[in-house]
Amino acid sequence: MTLLYSEVEEELRAAVRGLLADRCPPAAVLERVESEPYDLDLWKTLAGEIGVAGLLVPEELGGAGASASEAAVVLEELGRGVAPVPFLTSSVLATQALLPTRDALLGELAEGRRTAALAVSFVASPYQPSRGASVWLDGGRVCGTVTGVAGADVADVLLVPVGGELYEVEGAAVAVVPSFDLTRPVATVTFERATARRVGACDLAGVLRFAAGLLASEQLGVAEWCLDTTLAYVKERHQFARPIGSFQAIKHRLADLWLDVVRARAAARGAASDTSAVSVAVAQSWNAAVAVHAAEEALQLHGGIGMTWEHPVHLYLKRAKATEMALGTPGDHREALASLVDVPAPEGGQ
Repeated sequence: MTLLYSEVEEELRAAVRGLLADRCPPAAVLERVESEPYDLDLWKTLAGEIGVAGLLVPEELGGAGASASEAAVVLEELGRGVAPVPFLTSSVLATQALLPTRDALLGELAEGRRTAALAVSFVASPYQPSRGASVWLDGGRVCGTVTGVAGADVADVLLVPVGGELYEVEGAAVAVVPSFDLTRPVATVTFERATARRVGACDLAGVLRFAAGLLASEQLGVAEWCLDTTLAYVKERHQFARPIGSFQAIKHRLADLWLDVVRARAAARGAASDTSAVSVAVAQSWNAAVAVHAAEEALQLHGGIGMTWEHPVHLYLKRAKATEMALGTPGDHREALASLVDVPAPEGGQ
């Protein structure tokens, strides 16, 4: 296993970063976030022209046959831009659930002709995969409710895991609810004897584990943008006729943050290269907190301007806080990690 980026990954990064800089800078995301959060035109370009939608789909099924490491690079760049596109929900979560079935729908997703959402709560985890969901079959039709589903409002296809099986469902009611992260809306999805097509078996815990490992790369991207933007700002902002970045206290804070981000990069690359339960738990228990810390430091070190709606730093703080709760909290992953590596609890259970 190597934590270094390959030449192919760097080329993919350059393509995605260049497109986002041209079509979707943070200021543009901020302008549209309250009226039309998702940028589906941008998604069509990413999916169709750059081919990111099919990265995880084998070539024989119409995809690129790439590895999780390439998908992780895309998520890093989408995190850096808080890009409002359904890559994580459609090309990672839904696609990973479909892969074992080799269903023909994979080809349509890979080409970007359709977008899918996996009807699981965004706060579900590999350790509690049914959190936020109450669904069942009634005469071959799906009934119940799933709360906090990300990507459902823009999905052409809803995939619902029920009792270890995956179903393609039609006729669900999707109601968008207030979300802390304005760039990734969530919805309550209700099924009232909805028509369902059985697709195949579904290891939901495994799907959520895989997605949690790749989510660490998105969190890394958020942290990198916050660090880079703050470094640039403290070199330009002057107080007492000096750049504020020259003050010792500021230097120490940013040096500590840089070390945190370097460690986050190693953890994210480890989880992308080795999607084992241990690697995923390590990455999520660290990266989720680092993204939040980086965004908080960016907000504070930008001073008054950082507190305004007009500056995009609040989008990164909200994305970081939302992903801290997604696919398992840091506490969930630390508890799982302790069990996986057989670390005993402190005496007294504290």
